[in-house]
Amino acid sequence: MRGANSSNLTPRYFILNGIPGLESAHIWISLPFCFMYIIAVIGNCGLIYLIGHEDALHQPMYYFLALLSLTYVTGCTSFVPNMLCIFWFSLKEIDFNACLVQMFFIHMLTGMESGVLMLMALDRYVAICYPLRYSTILTNTVIIKIGLATFIHSVLLMIPFTFLIKRLPYCRGNLIYHTYCDHMSVAKLSCGNIKINAIYGLIAAILIGGFDMFYISMSYTMIIRAVVNLSSADARHKAFSTCTSHICAIVITYVPAFFNFFTHRFGGRTIPHHVHIFIANLYLLLPPTLNPVVYGVKTKQIREVVIKLFFREKDILNIR
Repeated sequence: MRGANSSNLTPRYFILNGIPGLESAHIWISLPFCFMYIIAVIGNCGLIYLIGHEDALHQPMYYFLALLSLTYVTGCTSFVPNMLCIFWFSLKEIDFNACLVQMFFIHMLTGMESGVLMLMALDRYVAICYPLRYSTILTNTVIIKIGLATFIHSVLLMIPFTFLIKRLPYCRGNLIYHTYCDHMSVAKLSCGNIKINAIYGLIAAILIGGFDMFYISMSYTMIIRAVVNLSSADARHKAFSTCTSHICAIVITYVPAFFNFFTHRFGGRTIPHHVHIFIANLYLLLPPTLNPVVYGVKTKQIREVVIKLFFREKDILNIR
């Protein structure tokens, strides 16, 4: 096999094909992806900067938002620059170990993203159901501990993917019909038994996505119950309005995720392969792109901070 070590059938490198069947349109396809990546990086880095430098945003809700934004930026950067190199310069080769690293970070950060959304649901539950104890329950120490626990949980669940891929013999070529190193796309190049890869992938998805969605649902069930019991309509509206940004973040994250999951497993023969690749890329890129827009538009405090900074910079320029 070209690029393979004959002693253990482990390739020195893989070739990422990009979007199969649409190679001639790669330049045009890359433009919206590049635009989305720029918005995602600038927007989420902007949110991290605002939360770090503005005292008004030094609250648990915004600390979790900063963690989510950091996860989005690193997640995008783990695959988009490489994808653009494929589209623009036909740099399709990726070292075997580099492919494993990319695969680990993509899946780990996806799991981290889901975990942070669950922590944000917990934050809204405490804020609405225990408002007088909010600052004493979610202290900085607690936030650091649960954030670290979420990170470790994602890392420990994703580490086995690299060993499951590394143990396999590869004798079906080294061409991956994808824009990045996805676990099952790599495993399908093996001539060995990949059943355990498929089973563990499903288990990891349930342990991360299923677990997080369960706790998000439980949190919002209790939130709705608490909001309904409030005495006035104005109080109910004010309480629930603090959740709208988070609900939008859940929708833009989980809807593409479930769509990608079900089309990949149940639409294999009815949906063209290039559509699968489009969906897989949008699943990773759409939430980071929309996150700063959602929180910038829906969150009053962030809007006020942005306006304050804008006028502060304008006043400085006028003085100069």
